Amino acid sequence: MSGSELLSPVLTETETLRQQLLQAQRLSSVGELASSVAHEFNNILTTIINYAKLGMRGNLEPGQKQAFEKILKGGQRAATIVNSMLGFARNQTTLREETDIVKIVEEVLLLTEKDLSKHRIQIDKRFHGRPIAIAVAGQIEQILLNLVINARQAMPNGGRLRIDVRENPTAEMVEIRIADSGVGIPPEQLRRIFEPFYTTKKPDEHGHGGTGLGLSVCRQIIEQHHGRIRVESVVGKGSTFTVKLPLKIAESE
Repeated sequence: MSGSELLSPVLTETETLRQQLLQAQRLSSVGELASSVAHEFNNILTTIINYAKLGMRGNLEPGQKQAFEKILKGGQRAATIVNSMLGFARNQTTLREETDIVKIVEEVLLLTEKDLSKHRIQIDKRFHGRPIAIAVAGQIEQILLNLVINARQAMPNGGRLRIDVRENPTAEMVEIRIADSGVGIPPEQLRRIFEPFYTTKKPDEHGHGGTGLGLSVCRQIIEQHHGRIRVESVVGKGSTFTVKLPLKIAESE
């Protein structure tokens, strides 16, 4: 066997890692650009909302009033979505504090609502109380956003996304369960999905696939929170990801 044949696998792996690094850098640049555009778009929405309120002050015909109300309602909803996106982009703190998990889930669903609706995904939310975790809110939002997007991609023909939030006082954990009715993950892949640079996503028509970093990063963040993440999956029936985070225990009298 020649030296070039021995080096070939190493060179191939190095080139793959280089391409993945470039892709991560491109994603970072796109994120910064999206944040800037969202900020400018928010300024435009503020103008629309203010003029809609101004227009509603006069004596209006019923049809005119209804039109202004629709403009105001649409503008306010768009502003809520943009502000949620901006809040997600700006939240770079690493301070762990009391975090309302239900609120985080609602914000993630607000950001992904249009995408889920477009792909015919029905959402089933089940919140058992308002459990509070000790966590970095922005990082937990990043994790849940990743899991929801992964679930949507696992249901190319539509399906049901179920999200359960509950507290487990015995284990002193908040449990977040995200279940899809998608294609499922074969056992041989299931064992590796948390490995860095391993992805089950096939390239699309543009040659873009997963970076293999999402679930690996999710696990690292959760473990840094002294939490756990596990997955169960059946091919053809779907997958369930369960995230457990430290629960804030109410102080006794």
